[in-house]
Order: sequence, then structure tokens, then C-alpha cells
Amino acid sequence: MLFLSAFLLTAATPKLVKTKVNDNITVSIPAGFFAMEPDDIAQRFPSVRAPLGAYTNEDRIVDLSVNISATQWPDGNREVAGKFFKTSLYNLYDKVDMIDEGTHVVHKKEYIYFEFESRTHAARRDDAASEPTLKYTYIQYFVEPNRTLVFTFSCPRSLKEDWQETARAVMKSVKVK
Repeated sequence: MLFLSAFLLTAATPKLVKTKVNDNITVSIPAGFFAMEPDDIAQRFPSVRAPLGAYTNEDRIVDLSVNISATQWPDGNREVAGKFFKTSLYNLYDKVDMIDEGTHVVHKKEYIYFEFESRTHAARRDDAASEPTLKYTYIQYFVEPNRTLVFTFSCPRSLKEDWQETARAVMKSVKVK
């Protein structure tokens, strides 16, 4: 029975493919994911700074991005940075239900991570309110003096059960030189 449970869990998690984001960063992404087109990036990441890497699934609803944060920590203080990033997440969304948070070591580097579900109320259009956006997100930060890398995996909350273990595996695959 234990073997069957392990098999079913493994079968449900998509195969991961090691992907080079740039010369200093690799991450294993789900097979079938592909680099976002410039239009996808512009729509999902409206910023003057494009992500270092952005990937999505065939349906363009499950995303992984790698960014350099505009917020830098000259002293690399992860404790203060973690508090700042957590507060920022709660300010970014209308509601956050934290699943897990903390720090962990991945390939000899320490990361701050937050795993949560969020709700963002939709803007009112023509006096009719549209449905809020409900998401599952796993985000982790690599903080070092003068640079913070941000790795974000997100999908609709309705798909959380399908993607949660994959998100965790993706984040544990990150390698930064």
C-alpha cells in the first residue's frame, strides 16, 4: 500500500527539466512549460524591469518567474528582509492565507520562502463586479548584499492540489552561483 501511495504521488507530479535561466541561475521546471512570449511578460509583469526568466504552461495559467527585486539589502540581512517581504505580500493582496513560511537551505544557499493562497478583488467595470482572483503562490527570495533574487510559482487556487508538490520541488531545485 505504501508503494502504491508513493507511486501515485510521483505519477501526479510532472517531470522536471533542468533549465538555465542565465549563466548563474538554473531551475528545474515542469516538462511542457516554455519561456513566455514578450506579450505574456508584458501582461503578467507590468514593470520597466523584465524578469530574468518567465515560464508558463500550455494553458498559460500556471507560471514560474525569476526576477531581481528592486529592493536591495546592502548588508544582506535575511531576518529584516523576510519581515519586509512578508509585509509586502500582505499589502499586495486583499487577503492572504499563509500555508507555510520560513527559511530553508537549497544547494548550500539560504532562502526565505512563503507559501500562501491569496485573494485580489476585481475592479468594478460598468457597475458590475467581476469575480475576485484566487491564487496559490510559492515565492522564495535569495538575499545577498546588494542583490535579491525572487523565484515565484503561481497558479489559480482551484489548481493548488495539482501543482503544490511541483511548486515545492521546483523551489528545491534552484541553483544560484
